[in-house]
Amino acid sequence: VLHEGHIVSAQELTTFLQPAFTQNSKNLILFLQDTLSIDDFTYLSESYGNKNPFQNQINKLFINSLQGILQSSPSSLVLPAVDCKATKNLLSFLQESGDWKLTNITNLDVSQLEVNTSKPNLLVVQLQPLPSQFTEFVKLYMFLFIDKIIGRLTMDLQERGIHFSVIYTAVRPSRISRRTDVMWELRRQLMATEEEDSSSYPPLAVTTGNDTCILFYASNFSLIANNSVSIDLTNATFVTRNADTSSSECSSINTTLSLKYANPVNGISSLEIRFLMSNKFYGASARNWSTLDSVEIVQDGEKFAKFNVSVISAPAEYSFHCQLVGTSNVYPARLIPSNNEAKNWDVFISRLQIQGFNIENNQFSYASDCTGFFTPGIWMGLVTSIILLWILTYGIHMIMQLTTNNRFDDPKGPALSVPQTE
Repeated sequence: VLHEGHIVSAQELTTFLQPAFTQNSKNLILFLQDTLSIDDFTYLSESYGNKNPFQNQINKLFINSLQGILQSSPSSLVLPAVDCKATKNLLSFLQESGDWKLTNITNLDVSQLEVNTSKPNLLVVQLQPLPSQFTEFVKLYMFLFIDKIIGRLTMDLQERGIHFSVIYTAVRPSRISRRTDVMWELRRQLMATEEEDSSSYPPLAVTTGNDTCILFYASNFSLIANNSVSIDLTNATFVTRNADTSSSECSSINTTLSLKYANPVNGISSLEIRFLMSNKFYGASARNWSTLDSVEIVQDGEKFAKFNVSVISAPAEYSFHCQLVGTSNVYPARLIPSNNEAKNWDVFISRLQIQGFNIENNQFSYASDCTGFFTPGIWMGLVTSIILLWILTYGIHMIMQLTTNNRFDDPKGPALSVPQTE
């Protein structure tokens, strides 16, 4: 029995998932999201009336059972969570747990998907990220869209008579609850675990002599080649440090971060990823700005893919930070393919922070975020305030134009004659 506040380790997660590997059906679908928590199910399914984001049968059964447990509990119930490190390595664990045929589903259409049921199949679906700055109402509609994707994919497979198991999880939690009524020791322990998970590894540093010239960090650094081969470079880059940075170049004008990987995945013998940055003076702002100009991917020394970059710039003394960077159109900072080979790659980088100039004390400088100060909510508030202020000003102006009579009728005297000019 797991107690409240328990963090399920990678070994315990392996035990829980073991029935999925021993059953007759060897087909497994992994719906992987960037952030997700139990509160997203319980809160969103009850707070918006008829707009329940979990309508398809698989999710509905799960929600009903979960809500039944919560309602039948005689006291406040805190369910266990899964260690972030275990979920980050879940895909690698699944690939190593059996002789799976890995298939990455990107076009969300499985009608033409060939599934050989005589062999175990692992279908991986990367779901739409949910940035933390989204409001609850926007998240509701995002979950409605995600739920339709899950329902459509599973129904297509069911209609084809394919038996499968489903895992719906995420890389990290979207909500972190802090309860004030628990004992101090437990709260301190949970908060310490949270801090450890949020910065579980230091940034990658490139040095020239004794000085650090490049700092690079990401909580998730993943690629998909040819819509089928998934490459997770997070551990190789930041944990095991298997990325070769010897080809990186540093100067006061141009900086190149080169990351080389040997045999990152079956079928690719070598992979090099370059981040090309420049430091230029701009007269309009009267200061130097550092810009990530392009990202290049070289596969097996011959296949060259180049991406132009939008929005990634910061004052030269600052670092740059962005919650989501990649090839998707919905990301705040985009990588735009500039040649045909780049169209064969999908890039996903979450919580990117990079600095290529003016690094002091081997630490990131103040971060310039890709999300501007004037968010849509602030703009709506400003526009509404301006409109109300204009109405108030117009009303005061009209009131000030009102005049009163300076002469009045005398009932005992002749009638008052007021000229038209008055």
